Amino acid sequence: MNGAEALLRTFAQAGVDTCFANPGTTEIQLVAALDEVSEIRPVLSLFEGVCTGAADGYGRITGRPALTLVHLGPGFANGLANLHNARRARSPIINLVGDHASWHLAADAPLASDIVGLASPMSNWVHSAKDADSLPADGAAAVAAALAPPGQVATLIVPQDAQWSDSSGPAPAPTPAAPATVPAAAIDAAASALRDSTSVAIMLGGPALRAPALRAAQRVTAASGDRCRVFIETFGATRDAGRHLPDFPRLPYFPEPALEALEGIDTLILAGALDPVAFFGYPDTPSRLTPESAAVVTLCEPQHDCVAALETLADALGAPSDIALDERTALEPASGELKVSSLGQALAAAIPENAIVVSEAATSAAAFEALSAAANPHTTLGLTGGAIGQGLPTAVGAAIAAPDQPVLCFEADGSGMYTVQSLWTMAREALDVTVVIAANDAYRILQAELGRAGVDEPGPAARALTALSGPRLDWVTIAKGFGVPASQATTADELNSALANAVAEAGPHLIEALV
Repeated sequence: MNGAEALLRTFAQAGVDTCFANPGTTEIQLVAALDEVSEIRPVLSLFEGVCTGAADGYGRITGRPALTLVHLGPGFANGLANLHNARRARSPIINLVGDHASWHLAADAPLASDIVGLASPMSNWVHSAKDADSLPADGAAAVAAALAPPGQVATLIVPQDAQWSDSSGPAPAPTPAAPATVPAAAIDAAASALRDSTSVAIMLGGPALRAPALRAAQRVTAASGDRCRVFIETFGATRDAGRHLPDFPRLPYFPEPALEALEGIDTLILAGALDPVAFFGYPDTPSRLTPESAAVVTLCEPQHDCVAALETLADALGAPSDIALDERTALEPASGELKVSSLGQALAAAIPENAIVVSEAATSAAAFEALSAAANPHTTLGLTGGAIGQGLPTAVGAAIAAPDQPVLCFEADGSGMYTVQSLWTMAREALDVTVVIAANDAYRILQAELGRAGVDEPGPAARALTALSGPRLDWVTIAKGFGVPASQATTADELNSALANAVAEAGPHLIEALV
């Protein structure tokens, strides 16, 4: 067999079963080898940012890497924004980037570029293969790197001659590393802080946003009383939510309310999260959101077993083993005028049991986030790195990762256009994704930032650069052009009906919600 087939068989033996691809000439041997390695499902995307975003969603749901297959440096560059999000989410991903044959590199052909230089900022591991014999072992190393807790972006650059030359066969699958055990000293330090401090905040992030960790954090607060509050990071990668779980507030996005939320604490305990900082710098506003006078205690980092750390901490505090949740009444569908509040209520009320919710609606998502704690049990995938264009492709990856779970993608009209090609992949693969577009015909977050900058009356240039009208985006026509059934909702009642129909019927649907 050639190097391409040996590489793919190495991946298959390691449990890698999906490849999100937009290949070219330098990947053609890998394309042909996918016919020989049927264990790996090929999924064509029309843009590389869809490949990388889909691999991110797949990795968050399964905890295993998918492959991306992209064409040389320029093709790989098209996917870098969503690799930025994936790296921030600590998602396991393996990028396969084809390169010119090793002997052709010196010719400096038009598509030649510094692929290592492009890959390094958005990858945790980068390697260039040398030949067909070493390529399978390189593949196994890429799997090991991607699975390093809690997950990493690994990029393997594969010259074309390493793909077509003969190989001795696949390499053995690596043994995945387990999450690191939290040192006893970290448990003791957190327990001491909770006993001795007068006002403590616990910041949950990363692996500490899953259901077992949330329940353990609730035990900690029960043992600590009013002195302890719990926050979750603003944009968590993979967060379990719903009325079956404790409802902890997210740290606000803008720095002023975030500073207010943390004001007065004397200790911040980090559990899978980083010391919080503002997304952007503003005049007379600090970068770091934790009070300067507060001590910071790290209970566990993302690579640790955060569930075990929180459970051990709760035991050390003598916390009860089971805490009753506050009663939360099931949400009623919204009615009347369709605005941000009723849009959020309609969506939260419509979440099916055990759904996956991908949220990238920015300014339109506040009401939904506030109400989702009373919704059916679900898992939310957030915009970890802030690079917009993640929502639609991440929903593609999540739907392929969990075909038995419905996916609801709450998307803004502006950010949705960055990776609108995702709709075609949803249609082609018959994915069970319901997309709701919050259509406000604007980059509303930028309009809010103009106001924060003191621009109360934007001029014609500022208005032109923050509005999406003239012509407005017709999402119903756009979706149908990609093969996705679509409808428009102008009232909350119309949205309720459209959501019910979309959830009940298999396959992708898009609803344009005019707010």
